[in-house]
Amino acid sequence: MALLEEKPHPYILDICCGTGAVITAFANQYPKSFTAGYDFSRGMLLKVREKSRGRTVILLEGDAAILPFIDNSFDVITCSHALYELKGPARQAALNEMKRVIRPSGVILIMEHEVPRHRLTKFLFNIRMFTMGSADSKEFVKGGPEPFQRIFSDVSLLHSASGKSKLFVCRR
Repeated sequence: MALLEEKPHPYILDICCGTGAVITAFANQYPKSFTAGYDFSRGMLLKVREKSRGRTVILLEGDAAILPFIDNSFDVITCSHALYELKGPARQAALNEMKRVIRPSGVILIMEHEVPRHRLTKFLFNIRMFTMGSADSKEFVKGGPEPFQRIFSDVSLLHSASGKSKLFVCRR
């Protein structure tokens, strides 16, 4: 989905990178890329460092709503299963920051959870959503592309074959 075949040295940013599954996969696939993982948790970034040994991955600690990059810096920005954890204004600010730092020809790939279909899994999922305490987060996970369409001019929604995740492909 990143469509980086034509770019010999892509600039890739993974926001809310967690333990680094996405950013290390990009570093492996595109060894000449500039890859950066960004997360608020120092502990998570330490996990990324362990995973990315031998690969160049820049790790930065910070708030997704305040990105320390200049405008139009990245070819690809990813965020996997994390935006729902941000409260409404912080999520909106993070999306605006992504738009600011993506290049005009770039793509933003945002993966989020699907609401499970299996009764027991759905029940457990709803308990997880309930414990989060934010109605906004629950609605965000259950919702579609509307929050992204308010910011980006081109938004596509794809669903994983497993039915566990949905992918929002956003362009400026």
